[in-house]
Amino acid sequence: MTTTETTAGRTRTSARRPLLAVRALDVSYGSVLAVRGLSLQVMPGEIVALLGPNGAGKTSSLRGITGLVRPRGGSVSIDGVRIDGHGAATAVHAGLAHVPEGRRVFPDLSVEDNLRLGGWAVRRRSKVADQRVAQAYDLFPRLGERRKQAAGSMSGGEQQMLAIARALMSDPKLLLVDELSLGLSPLAVDEILARLRELNAAGLSILLIEQFVHRALDVADRIYVLKKGHVAFSGTPEAALRIGAVEEAYHL
Repeated sequence: MTTTETTAGRTRTSARRPLLAVRALDVSYGSVLAVRGLSLQVMPGEIVALLGPNGAGKTSSLRGITGLVRPRGGSVSIDGVRIDGHGAATAVHAGLAHVPEGRRVFPDLSVEDNLRLGGWAVRRRSKVADQRVAQAYDLFPRLGERRKQAAGSMSGGEQQMLAIARALMSDPKLLLVDELSLGLSPLAVDEILARLRELNAAGLSILLIEQFVHRALDVADRIYVLKKGHVAFSGTPEAALRIGAVEEAYHL
């Protein structure tokens, strides 16, 4: 069964079953509970933004979803199959790819070696890996120009391109991007967001954390606003603006 929705001028037809379903997720560090009862969904073909002030639990939410931190409670499902408690490798095999805050490229390795490490689930020198590297260079031509350059010598925007391209090497169903614009110039952010829109138009679902709220509202089909580790609002950007949910969370 399918539903048809119109959001921000775009019409999407998607399966009723969510691609990502997070229910009552708790994420803690020792005795500190960073995320409390998080429930969210990403439908096939959606861009969903996770917003909130510093310390709201956004990064911890992504780390709990992808298994980088073992959740204390709750569930995470991809296409109806639970992956919580099984670690990050299971999340990758299920179709998740995580671009972490701060990009975390391997600075001493070349652009191409960084990409091939992102394709660890396939043989690094296989035809499939070669094709995915070529697709990365098509998506971000600047990476192709710097393929032999050490990743740590590139600009922040180029490193973010590399981090995204490396994540795409696993051919994910859902891309999770943490703090896309952190430390980047506005021009670099615009370029990267344009590429993410292209990927989304081709069918890739995206869960995005973005510090510049207006940019997230421009690209997202739906948003979740976190406040002190729990969801304070969920819905469309238009609804959030209408009732002042974003302003309230950020005390604007």
